[in-house]
Amino acid sequence: MAYALLWFPRVGINQQTEKTLLRHWRAFGAGDIEAIMADYAEDAVLITRDATLKGHAQIRSLFSQISENIFPPGSTSLNLTNQVVEGEIAYILWSGSSPHYNAPLATDTFVMRDGKIVAQTFAAQLEGK
Repeated sequence: MAYALLWFPRVGINQQTEKTLLRHWRAFGAGDIEAIMADYAEDAVLITRDATLKGHAQIRSLFSQISENIFPPGSTSLNLTNQVVEGEIAYILWSGSSPHYNAPLATDTFVMRDGKIVAQTFAAQLEGK
């Protein structure tokens, strides 16, 4: 999966949150489900427009579907356009394109504790090709 990474280092911000965010973005870009899941706490919650997912099994299922059907590794381009990190909270704005979909606008907000994602929200504008 090809992806552009604009990383905006911040002085005085929780470095562990920024480190986890960077690791997670890279794993997502590579379509590495195991590495993605390693970033989540066992009892993590991920909220999307369509569902509230709880725990590793439900979250893994979503990322497997994304990797297989929306943004397959090796044929996807992702661009991180903005990030904000404040303590345990991280926000990213990004876009992406694959043979199946364009996502001109996507956003995630994360709450991280002890290097693990404990809560996340996700929304994207997906346009089928």
